[in-house]
Amino acid sequence: MAISLQKGQKVDLTKTNPGLTKILVGLGWDTNKYDGGKDFDLDASAFLLNATGKVSSEKEFVFYSNPKSSNGSVEHTGDNRTGEGEGDDEQLKVDLATVPAEIEKISFCITIYEADVRAQNFGQVSNAFVRIVNDSTGDELIRYDLGEDFSVETAIVVAELYRNNGEWKFSAVGSGYQNGLAGLCRDFGLDVG
Repeated sequence: MAISLQKGQKVDLTKTNPGLTKILVGLGWDTNKYDGGKDFDLDASAFLLNATGKVSSEKEFVFYSNPKSSNGSVEHTGDNRTGEGEGDDEQLKVDLATVPAEIEKISFCITIYEADVRAQNFGQVSNAFVRIVNDSTGDELIRYDLGEDFSVETAIVVAELYRNNGEWKFSAVGSGYQNGLAGLCRDFGLDVG
């Protein structure tokens, strides 16, 4: 049975699941009734962060255009441009055993593609969630439902995996950004010129 978390809560991942190395991070969402005439395209991404809280290169920013981290330990499984249907809308696979030692945290984010141009924000999104699944068994281990706390934000740091005394922990973050993917990239050390 999955552990359900609230914003700000943290839980052990590998300590409570001995031998766990391969996980699937599923992110999902629905859009509210929207009559703006433009498609609503949300994107999942992951930033592999070092001790300074920054990515060491663009290769450590995993998303639909860069589907694998530099060593392949984090992989985006593909872009869903509509968010239609039940379950996960986008997924990332993580091999915890091969994440480079200098990576201390992996931040998982959802952004709205061309949010400014399309006049879209997370106030128009509902039922957003992230879940951690044991990739070997398909068992859902952790789930965090974001709730309806957002209005003008165009990007969200949904959750983080981070190292703690040789184990991986999960943190339900739920932190919104008004300046979209560009703001996330700047904060995580990428030049978005």
